Amino acid sequence: MKQQRRVRQADIRLLRVFQTIVQAGGISAAELVLNIGRSTISRHLSDLELRLGVKLCERGPAGFSLTNEGQRVHEAASRLIASIENFAVEVSEIHDKLIGTLSIALFDMTLTNPAANMNTAFAHFDTIAPDVSLQIGIMSTDETERCILNGEVHVGVIPVHRKSASLDYYPLYSEDMFLYCGATHALLNSNHKAISPGQVRAARYAGLSYQSPNMLVSQRERLNLKARVNDQEALAVLILSGRYIGFLPNHFAEPYVQANLMGRVRPDRYKYRSEFCAIVRRQPGPSRIAQKFLECLCNAHA
Repeated sequence: MKQQRRVRQADIRLLRVFQTIVQAGGISAAELVLNIGRSTISRHLSDLELRLGVKLCERGPAGFSLTNEGQRVHEAASRLIASIENFAVEVSEIHDKLIGTLSIALFDMTLTNPAANMNTAFAHFDTIAPDVSLQIGIMSTDETERCILNGEVHVGVIPVHRKSASLDYYPLYSEDMFLYCGATHALLNSNHKAISPGQVRAARYAGLSYQSPNMLVSQRERLNLKARVNDQEALAVLILSGRYIGFLPNHFAEPYVQANLMGRVRPDRYKYRSEFCAIVRRQPGPSRIAQKFLECLCNAHA
């Protein structure tokens, strides 16, 4: 029977170094984050590989990439470190103190939405929990849901596209989405009211690559998907090229419309509204720190 390896404090330190390397995208980039030399980071990585008995990554002139074993260790280490940090939060709560780290995932292009009062929520939270450290990432809906469920992220803000029985949802704000094309696109220079659904379906469409209202609407309208992107800024770049059409939030696209760089395509038909919610894991429920931030979010959008 294979003996199970014990995880020691030294292993956790090495795993944290490994996680930083993965998140930074390589040893050179991790050097700036960790504030230690490349040779020391390489030694830590070699020590971890020796300790675990597997090769974690390929590193050299061709660049940095995880092996299959490295990817599995990365995922397991994410869960382990999240559990340790959650434990520290729960212990601090025994003493009725809001101390620890709160991990938050936001959807992209939140800043330009006037309905998203995130700044108010963060300001209020900092007032009531000044000793809590924040970790904030911009994530897709799929990634946010996955990280919430495995404990890596405590609170997420996403456009609702489906609901999971394992998550709790708290309505926050909404945004209006319209179909856009660039200034040199044929559809923008056509008779607006005469544009048919067939013409729109024939155009090259760029859409988000993950599950979202964007994907659902494009499938319903049978749009001609020719480019997949993982954020709306990349989508805007393709629209501005004049070769693609795509859905964007009106608050994000408006400056480009005002500058005559893009325009809406049949806004009477090709539009939808995204409803944004805060999400947390149902079981086990959110920590007191996460609950406090959730209250700040809901109050800011009441």
